[in-house]
Amino acid sequence: MELIKNNIWFILFFIWGLPLSFYRSKFRNIVYQTDHLVINIKPVFWKELKGLFGNLYPDNLKYKKFRNFYLFYLSIYLVLFIAYLTFS
Repeated sequence: MELIKNNIWFILFFIWGLPLSFYRSKFRNIVYQTDHLVINIKPVFWKELKGLFGNLYPDNLKYKKFRNFYLFYLSIYLVLFIAYLTFS
């Protein structure tokens, strides 16, 4: 129990971060409109940032729905980080 108490922040970040690569890959495939796996290793992220904070495809409901979900997911990361800085 002491181990969990001492490493609670690491455990929280690890558990919340497990699906991150899947979500990011799915979002990048939607933004760049490709199914190639190469897009996941390329450091091309300006369009990804525009797609995350803007509206690249206003008529694409799948894009809008997943963008909002991904923003929520990343905002929980921000809340965890702020809580870590505050309470550590």
